Amino acid sequence: MAPLLFIGAALGGAAMYFFDPEKGRRRRALVRDQAVKASHDMRDFVDKGKRDLKNRGTVATARVRSLLTRRKATDDVLAERVRAKMGHYVAHPGAIEVSASGGQVTLAGSILSHEHGDLIRAIAEVHGVRDVIDQLAVYETARGISELQGGRERPGESGEMLQDNWAPGTRLVTGAAGTGITLYGLMRSRHLAGFIALATGVAILTRTITNKPLRRAAGLEGYRAVDVQKTIDIEAPVEQVFLFLANYENFPHFMRNVLGVETLVDGRSHWKVAGPAGTVVEWDAITTRLDFNERLEWSTVEGSTVEHVGRIRMEPLGNGTRVHVQMSYTPPAGVVGHAVAKLLGSDPKTQLDQDLMRLKSTLETGKVPRDAAAARQGETTS
Repeated sequence: MAPLLFIGAALGGAAMYFFDPEKGRRRRALVRDQAVKASHDMRDFVDKGKRDLKNRGTVATARVRSLLTRRKATDDVLAERVRAKMGHYVAHPGAIEVSASGGQVTLAGSILSHEHGDLIRAIAEVHGVRDVIDQLAVYETARGISELQGGRERPGESGEMLQDNWAPGTRLVTGAAGTGITLYGLMRSRHLAGFIALATGVAILTRTITNKPLRRAAGLEGYRAVDVQKTIDIEAPVEQVFLFLANYENFPHFMRNVLGVETLVDGRSHWKVAGPAGTVVEWDAITTRLDFNERLEWSTVEGSTVEHVGRIRMEPLGNGTRVHVQMSYTPPAGVVGHAVAKLLGSDPKTQLDQDLMRLKSTLETGKVPRDAAAARQGETTS
């Protein structure tokens, strides 16, 4: 009985939301537009997956044919294979010279000690390599070694399913598998095996659709589920732009969903933001960096419902200002919550584009755009 009551309440709430006399038509139109876009995205997703699987099949066939015919790779081809493999294991592949002759590969140059052993073992496994001549200079640290400065640590090779981003073909296969498992779970939802299958299928589909590790999709372990960034040029001096943005209470003058910001003591502020389905989300934030006419950063305090970080960087551009904005946040339920919000017309990437256009208009004309939160609430620019 309880599940039926829950379903009935959910349907009633949905009906009230979508058939509201004032906003129902717009909400239904937004969902319809999102559904059309989703169908187009699905078509592209399937096409990319099919092409990826076809290309993989072609490569696999070529490798099998090469093994069967025992045709040796040329020295140039073998050297390229080694360089491709090397990129997975060393942070500075440009610091290593590769040469090949008759299946014998010579490595010369500089390498860090923690990368050395893994690289030699990996190169020895490259198809066509008979022997590896190690002439590398091994260093414990990069200090004082110019060719080993910078770079990004390489984790080595891992199975595709263990990588953060899956290829289109992998996503197509896992998406089909996840759909099948989910349907099976739904048909047997009254049994424990069906419940386990349903949870597994939903997890696979979430991983496939978001193309993010599940822990990141859920907003766990310090990951923020959604990152948006944008750059815009404003015809106003950098001092004016900075002073306007440094006062968070001005945000409702150009942002549609920031209903209000109250400045508190010790660099803190209290935010009220419109959420999906007519909800209002509130949190406290603190300014973490304030460089006059250059940079402004803030983040939510610990324990907030929504984890949020904002960064704004400004640079003079003639008589105007170039503004770089980056915002990261984790809504309740992580990426899944973001997907629901997007379906209901609260896509943060689209919102940021529109908000920054309103910011440009506000600073260049001195007038609050009609669709900004402050104008809708009957406020005027201070």
